[in-house]
Amino acid sequence: MRRLLFLNGIKAFEAAARTGSFAGAGAELNVSAAAVSRMVHLLEQRLGVALFERKANRLVTTAAGRAYQSGLTPIFDALASLTAQVTAPGSVRVLTLGVGPTFAMKWLIPRLADFRKSEPDIDVRITTGGAAAPFGDDWSCGIKLGDGEWPGLVAEPLFAADLLPVCAPRLAAPLKRAGDLKGPALLRVAHSPDDWPSWLKAAGITRVSARGPELQYYGQALQAAVDGLGIAMGIRPYIDDDLAAGRLVAPFALSVPKGMRWYLVYRSFRTDQRDFTAFRRWIIRAAAEPAARGRPAGRMARHAG
Repeated sequence: MRRLLFLNGIKAFEAAARTGSFAGAGAELNVSAAAVSRMVHLLEQRLGVALFERKANRLVTTAAGRAYQSGLTPIFDALASLTAQVTAPGSVRVLTLGVGPTFAMKWLIPRLADFRKSEPDIDVRITTGGAAAPFGDDWSCGIKLGDGEWPGLVAEPLFAADLLPVCAPRLAAPLKRAGDLKGPALLRVAHSPDDWPSWLKAAGITRVSARGPELQYYGQALQAAVDGLGIAMGIRPYIDDDLAAGRLVAPFALSVPKGMRWYLVYRSFRTDQRDFTAFRRWIIRAAAEPAARGRPAGRMARHAG
């Protein structure tokens, strides 16, 4: 017989550990913070171990609490997913992807028609993700840029995130060497201030610093580059299709690793689900293609020096 101790208390503890507070757990479970606190206290009594250290203004999980929560969260995620599958209409097969807006626009959406050809019955839904977004409970998977270390998630590498200056063809002609770059013409991305300094250092350029217009996202900077506003620091795979189509060119051959990679991230239980397995197989295959397509179109890239 299974020994399930006080399921309401277990739910209360998992929510409090995940949200970091009794109030956050109460809002999620639609009960008061005091009720969550009582249920967790009863659970601790029944288990005979302390799960939280109760500080003045915050909760800190004990070693036992961390171990318990790390096992419970995937179980509750799997239970929610199973419930959704059982209660969904038989004809509806939903795959929810958490991705950043630029990744969705510049790489994923242009390729989704190919996935739909092979899996026309899967309803693909794209929701806001990105590096800073927490992994959503309703996500089938996500695509993130980082170091591959996300607790509780499986991370499979998709692309190297290499940096390469790009611009509209008409702006490339006077750029014979990296020293021809002018700071006011270098478009910046607000959340990635180190991109230009990293590339310029690798190119051996010390007297140039990026002082051009600052944009919020890579997608905005790349569109500005297409429109001739300046030279953007491109990141793969965002730039591959624009390079192949000739909307952008790479004036220099030097490509610099950003120090991170793109990963497909998901909960381990998803590998048992046919729809996710089909998407995982497709995206790993598709991710192997851009490097071959993403060479500068219409002209030879120059060396940076």
